[in-house]
Formats: sequence, structure tokens, C-alpha cells
Amino acid sequence: MRVGKLALALAFTLITGSSVWADEVLFNNGDRLTGKIVSVEGGKMTIDSKIGGTIKVDVADVKTFTTDAPIEIRTKDGQRMTAKTTAGETAGTVKVEGGTGGPAGSAARTVSVENMKYVNFSEAWTGNLVVGALFARGNTFADQVNISGELGRRTEQDRWSFTAGYNFGRQRDPGTGNKSTSADNWYGTAKYDYFLNEKLYAFGSFRYEHDRIADLDYRLTPGVGLGYQWVETPAWFFNTEAGLAYVAEKYADGDTNDFISGRLAYHLKRTINDKAAFFHNMEYYPSLERFDDYLIITDAGVRFTLTTKMFAEYKAEFRYDATPAVGASRSDLRHIVGVGWQF
Repeated sequence: MRVGKLALALAFTLITGSSVWADEVLFNNGDRLTGKIVSVEGGKMTIDSKIGGTIKVDVADVKTFTTDAPIEIRTKDGQRMTAKTTAGETAGTVKVEGGTGGPAGSAARTVSVENMKYVNFSEAWTGNLVVGALFARGNTFADQVNISGELGRRTEQDRWSFTAGYNFGRQRDPGTGNKSTSADNWYGTAKYDYFLNEKLYAFGSFRYEHDRIADLDYRLTPGVGLGYQWVETPAWFFNTEAGLAYVAEKYADGDTNDFISGRLAYHLKRTINDKAAFFHNMEYYPSLERFDDYLIITDAGVRFTLTTKMFAEYKAEFRYDATPAVGASRSDLRHIVGVGWQF
């Protein structure tokens, strides 16, 4: 709970009266907060208090709440209802008016706050776009541009994820004046997860890569397998995956390298505070045909919130290909800084 914002919002409520805002939250310690209940997810309630901004509180600290407009409630035991709520008669409960999700003309029902899995769960597509650039003139002549994006949709049953990125760089030799390309690569991924239960899911994935400097014409890596979602909250996200994949590489000189591989992966996101978050992803493709042939794709970085929609990002990307094109390095390390917009 953000103590400063919550205290400011509570003080404003006492001064202006509880009728100013639509919804009201009563806490176990007797405090009241008025504003707009935005959502409940991962044990956290998000409230727009207007004067105090967006505040996240633990659901365990909420005694009851009321709303003056319908909200969608999904309980842990599978119930769904959309209706207004009023304060419950016992601590830790609310009364949900007939609304939708119950028998026609049904009376108000009592629902435990602790039993609420989601409130106003969004199944809309969300994503972000990150752009970075560096242009140097004078003793150093260099151009660097990078762009990347993410798009995804999460429902209770499945999850779609798409990512893409492009890096380009060139520099001029101060002695000869000749310009040369120092980076020219791009990738795209698509992934579908189908949840077999709350934690376990089956997935299908596909990745395409091209890197002109590494003499990689293309690399295709389709894969299938099972994943386990250890935690998925606004503050924590962590899953692990295991399965099979097929790696198909074609180099600029026409040579190819194809093999069946395993696929081991994990994805981690962790909110550090209300302004910063850390992320780390790793995919490992060990050949099932040759012990010395494998591929590693990983990145790690930090994202800093600038405004409600804007953020700054630093990340390091690392690729290791045990069998690269002739004359190419096995490893590639990139440091990328950019500014992003989320939608």
C-alpha cells in the first residue's frame, strides 16, 4: 500500500465528504477511501482516488466496499456476476445486487471479498512500442536505430503473445570516409498458451530471426510443450516451460543447419516499486542429435515509468549459437536503451 498517497486520499475524503466520489472502500482498521474501484487481481485492489492518484491495496485489508455502478466479479469458485455492490453485514463480505450472472429476479447475494479472483477483469489486447536512436556527427560518425514491440491478450482460458524487434547501425571510417553497416537484424515471435488448469498450460510457439552481419539468412524455431505459471500478479510474473522444437538455420553462403531440439524457457517480471520493474527471459534449445549444438536466446532489463503511458527502458540481449555461419562469432551481446509507449 502506498502510505503517502493513501493518507492524502483519506484526508481529502474527510474534508470533502464521502459523496464526492462514486465508490467507497472500508478497511479493517476503520479507515475509509472513496474513489473508483478499477480492478481486483492477484490479491490487490486498484483504486483511482483522483486526489491521491492510482492506489493499490491488499484485498486482505479490505473489510467491505460499495459501488454506485455495476462491476464484474469473478470468484475463485467459478461464479461470474455483474452488478452494483453494497456493504456486507459481516466483515470481509459485500452484498451483490441481482444483476447478471444469477437467476432472473434474484435477490442480493453475499460474496466474500477474499473469494474474489477478479473484479473488472480485462480481456482486451494490450501492448507497447519501444523506440531508441543515436546519431553522432564529428570525430565519430554513427547512426543507430532500434524499435521493438509487444502485443498480447489474456483470458482465463488462454493467452496470446507476439513480439518483434529491429536493430540497425552504421558507422563511417574517419580515415577513408567509407560507411559500413554495423548492425542489421530483426526477429518476430508468436506464442499461444492454453491453460489446462489454473497453473498448467500447453503452448505452441514460433520464432523467426534474420541477422545480416552474422551471415544468418534466417532461423526458424517452431516449438510445442507444457508450461507452469508459478505466479501471475500485477507485481510478480514467473513461468517455466519445457518441450520440443525444430531449429532450421540458413546462412548467407547457402549452408544450412537443421536439428530437432529440446526447448527450456522461463519468463520473469518483477515490480520493484511504483516507478521501476525488472524483467528477464531465457530460451535454451539443446540439439537432440548433437551434444555440441545448441542455441541460447536471453534478455534482461529494467523499465522505468515516466507517465501513465510512457516509460524508459534499458535491456541487454544475448544470443549464443554453437554452430554459426563460417567466420561469424558464436555470441552477440547488445545493449539497448529506448523510450516506450504502452497501450
